[in-house]
Amino acid sequence: MKVDGTSYRTIWLADDGHTVEIIDQTKLPHLFKVVKLKTVDDVARAIADMLVRGAPLIGATAAYGMALAMRADNSDENLKAAYDQLMATRPTAVNLRWALDNMSGALDAVDFERRAGLAFTRAACIADADVEICSAIGDNGKALIEGHWNAKGKRGKVNVLTHCNAGWLATVDWGTALAPIYKAHDAGIPVHVWVDETRPRNQGASLTAWELLSHGVDHTLIVDNVGGHLMQHGLVDLCIVGTDRTTRCGDVCNKIGTYLKALAAHDNGVPFYVGLPSPTIDWTICDGVADVPIEERDAAEVTRIWGRTGKGKTGSITISPDGTPAANYAFDVTPSRLVTGLITERGVCTASEEGLTELFPEKK
Repeated sequence: MKVDGTSYRTIWLADDGHTVEIIDQTKLPHLFKVVKLKTVDDVARAIADMLVRGAPLIGATAAYGMALAMRADNSDENLKAAYDQLMATRPTAVNLRWALDNMSGALDAVDFERRAGLAFTRAACIADADVEICSAIGDNGKALIEGHWNAKGKRGKVNVLTHCNAGWLATVDWGTALAPIYKAHDAGIPVHVWVDETRPRNQGASLTAWELLSHGVDHTLIVDNVGGHLMQHGLVDLCIVGTDRTTRCGDVCNKIGTYLKALAAHDNGVPFYVGLPSPTIDWTICDGVADVPIEERDAAEVTRIWGRTGKGKTGSITISPDGTPAANYAFDVTPSRLVTGLITERGVCTASEEGLTELFPEKK
């Protein structure tokens, strides 16, 4: 995707071939800053502190973290230490485990002197594969948006509601939930996006809105609690959200508040879709509510808010009384019964074990 006319991915290698560069997403939308990651410690901090976020991008970043670890010390002991360190950074997104298992398995099978070179090559392959996957999700989801456009007699706009950020900033490029929107927009289909602010970190307000604005997609920012009202009044044609982990039975774990949007959509007959890259599927579990670990983050994300003042300065302010405790559950689980369909790189399927294994028969 483009920023001020320049094409960017969210993660890439510097000219020296081994320094990893990322966009610091904690500074958006008011400052576009590129950060250099030179060690596995740098990568672990970038993931834990959410300079990078979004399940696919977390996985790609962790893969490069393993490569940096092998460049510094290619021993078995350091391979395991790097794996454990990176695995502990974010507990919910399954792409993290998938990428680390992918890297560890490949590196464990080769001689020490080959590990660093192989690690950088394999991390690049993981990043490139994510771009291809997300582009295919965009193509498959675009057909759904086009179907709504045709049903409206090609009049007005197709109104899509999304939650949090599942655009190119959450992946290496294109995005998951936003990829169909970008593809539809680029194809000339008039689409308008209702952007949930997504408290407490405001990824919708700061990231999704910034992405859509940069790409020229029509959008409107709303507070999180407006979605149900819009659906009641026929102002939402479909919802598309992302996912950090989806069970083999179709339960979806996504940013906190997704479940409430799915309930409102179900009550109002609005289709509710999930953009789903296959590495985000956790084939080892079925019951998302019981088995997906829900990350609990720092209460300060709830009690404080970051932004820019009228004088152009950025900073954070406290919005709650001193001494008031806050809980910060980062994700919730939407049961499969509330999901209209899963948009994957191989097509659209029902949110069920049968639907997923029909598209991914090798997982039966």
